[in-house]
Amino acid sequence: MRPDWLAPADRLQALPPYVFARLDELKARAREQGLDLIDLGMGNPDGATPQPVVEAAIAALQNSANHGYPPFEGTASFRRAITTWYNRRYGVMLDPEGEALPLLGSKEGLTHLAIAYVNPGDLVLVPSPAYPAHFRGPIIAGGKIHSLILKPENNWLIDVTQIPDAVAEQAKILYFNYPSNPTAATAPREFFEEIVDFARRYEILLVHDLCYAELAFDGYQPTSLLEISGAKEIGVEFHTLSKTYNMAGWRVGFVVGNRHVIQGLRTLKTNLDYGIFAALQAAAERALQLPDVYLHEVQNRYRNRRDFLIQGLGELGWTVPKPMATMYLWVPCPIGTGSTDFALNVLEQTGIVVTPGNAFGSGGEGYVRISLIAECDRLGEALRRLKQAGIRYQPEVLPSSSPC
Repeated sequence: MRPDWLAPADRLQALPPYVFARLDELKARAREQGLDLIDLGMGNPDGATPQPVVEAAIAALQNSANHGYPPFEGTASFRRAITTWYNRRYGVMLDPEGEALPLLGSKEGLTHLAIAYVNPGDLVLVPSPAYPAHFRGPIIAGGKIHSLILKPENNWLIDVTQIPDAVAEQAKILYFNYPSNPTAATAPREFFEEIVDFARRYEILLVHDLCYAELAFDGYQPTSLLEISGAKEIGVEFHTLSKTYNMAGWRVGFVVGNRHVIQGLRTLKTNLDYGIFAALQAAAERALQLPDVYLHEVQNRYRNRRDFLIQGLGELGWTVPKPMATMYLWVPCPIGTGSTDFALNVLEQTGIVVTPGNAFGSGGEGYVRISLIAECDRLGEALRRLKQAGIRYQPEVLPSSSPC
């Protein structure tokens, strides 16, 4: 039993349980029992990092100039690669000297931004469901979360018209993420224009997480917040190389946008870390320069898995909308079953790992997130196990009205 004097700070006590950690415990126990797990829980891309990126890392490792501390603000060449990528993808001009900052993955940056900008008691607007770093960072910083509950009937989009004036006037930051983790929802350009107008009116800092910028299908092209007129005056945008380039373990991301906000985050980080190993920055620079044919291969891989799994789930009673982006399916639980219970039941009966929707906030209750991180043969095995275990979706049957 832990003595009171070893209790962690209140900021840790305020955090909700981290469901991914609990899932890891259950997965470890299942593996100890010899269960063949099909892990579709975390957004951990399968497959190797592209060979040109690996080769760039090897070459950079062999250069002793990369073996010391890197610049706090990242190498100049990587920052130029970031701003060149933004210009090529979105037609957005950025200054590599002050409007781009490399990060130890976007999760680190999203959380540290909250520590840099949220004072205890500050009000932060966060959608629910949302990527956990969007609300956990502000909680760690002592902020108060105002959850914007998203609805399927609104295509999981934030409706700023439903935010009371009194709340908007108090809010300091709005975190959001389209294409969305976990719902896989996408937002039209008009949505971004509306949210920029809203933030400018109430003087709210916009923090947009664009980590699925290139995992888009069927001709869809995600919008960058920074494409919108006036957005750079009140916003920043985060990106990661984890998903598109299979570099989750390399821990490389970046933030771009308002130079004052980026400078504040940089100031905090100079007191916390020394930045990304320069050899990894050289590899990341190479990733951003890969030809589009590589991106098309990645997009085709996830699109094929999406289509395969949606068809198979359809045969088990689920009607899952076909997402135009991300590496996830957002799947309703059977009627009357909570998301944690359903996820645990699936794991125990089939060895398939999915993420309960309440891991992403109360607005995710009633759903599970399935990651498309396995080849179709393994997805087919997952579908076979669900069918064998009798796990199906039974739509709610409304009682028929009595005849007059």
